[in-house]
Amino acid sequence: MTSACADAGLLAPGRAGSPADSATGDPAFLRALLDAEAALTRAQARLGLAPAQAAEAVTRAAAGGGFDVRSLAGRARSGGNPVIPLVADLTEAVGPDHGPYVHRGATSQDIMDTAMMLVAARTLDLVLADLHRTATALARLSAAHRDTPMPGRTLTQHAVPTTFGLKAAGWRSLVLDARDRLTAVRDSLPVQLGGAAGTLAAFTAYGAGDATALPAAYARELGLQEPLLPWHTLRTPVADLAGALAFTAGALGKAAVDVLTLARTEIGEVAEGGGGGSSAMPHKANPVRATLIAAAARRAPQLAATLHGCLAAEDERPAGAWHAEWEPLRDLLRLVGGAAGDAAGLAEGLRVDTAAMREHLLLTHGLIVSERLSAELAPLLGRGRARELLTELARRSHTENRGLAELLSEVPELQDLDLTELTDPARYTGSAGALTDRALERR
Repeated sequence: MTSACADAGLLAPGRAGSPADSATGDPAFLRALLDAEAALTRAQARLGLAPAQAAEAVTRAAAGGGFDVRSLAGRARSGGNPVIPLVADLTEAVGPDHGPYVHRGATSQDIMDTAMMLVAARTLDLVLADLHRTATALARLSAAHRDTPMPGRTLTQHAVPTTFGLKAAGWRSLVLDARDRLTAVRDSLPVQLGGAAGTLAAFTAYGAGDATALPAAYARELGLQEPLLPWHTLRTPVADLAGALAFTAGALGKAAVDVLTLARTEIGEVAEGGGGGSSAMPHKANPVRATLIAAAARRAPQLAATLHGCLAAEDERPAGAWHAEWEPLRDLLRLVGGAAGDAAGLAEGLRVDTAAMREHLLLTHGLIVSERLSAELAPLLGRGRARELLTELARRSHTENRGLAELLSEVPELQDLDLTELTDPARYTGSAGALTDRALERR
């Protein structure tokens, strides 16, 4: 039996039940709208534009229950946004004495934009905490495997050896890049306050001697920033937020797709701690966290593109551009919030099979160090002769199923070389250790 209910995330396992899911749900948006309305009355009271009793009454009513999300959603259709019916309900809840001070001087977009910034701020706090967990776990992995050799892969093929420590350090570097971008955006999220056409005229009409002081007071009430100008059609805050969120999804997605590759049955160099099961194949332990992160990374760019498209917003307040932002921005916050939580769990539980990594270094019969051998043999044999020899031995290695070191030992000109050392993949990781150390210095 089915029942009507709010969006529970049935088709969105990446965010269902996550803290970010709760922080972006309809109840959370309703709370932000009410917080924005109450803060506006308090800001006006601080500047002498409303009685203190009115600020108390509006704040008290906004904190109470009785606001029906489903009813507000249905009634929002007539005006195109939920603020209009909410103002009516909040005014009724405040009562006739102080109801006139609800929403006074503001326009619906002031409240909607401010609420969006509040939801974003609250969600980003959760995301940043998970990014910190992820970076901490990746630092541990990187340090522990600083010198763990593994095949470096380019264009899907073995290239030259690298280390798992350097790979994990690269993942961490991206996570820290995302952290820095999200922190900068979080610290710049502004309130919106401009009135009908961004001139603050109504506040002057209601008695403000200097209406430009009101946005700062409003920002202080909510812990957001004061904007230089009303940004009804100057959508830098939304575009910056979209860009930072999309980057974060991609940064986490890089680690996820690497894990998906390395966790394949035929590779098995890493495994998720507690992988997911299959409905039909009991033997499987699917890399579910990495899968969900990768899915988020694939969706995020298109959502960000929609929000960047809304930069072209006409007039002093737009028809459609502003409205088109709400759902994509919420989806982006949800996607990244869920992905950040999954990334923390993935990094904290990742299992590394160092033996498999070493075994795979030998799959090419030593050819994985052919770059080194080219450099080492050129002074002895001449560049052309060295290239010809290695090309021929590479062919023979495959056809005769013999190791490159063994074949090289049969070349008279190379009898005095330490071929064991020259052909050991673990001894050709270049500056991987030093690069890992450098990356781990970043905080």
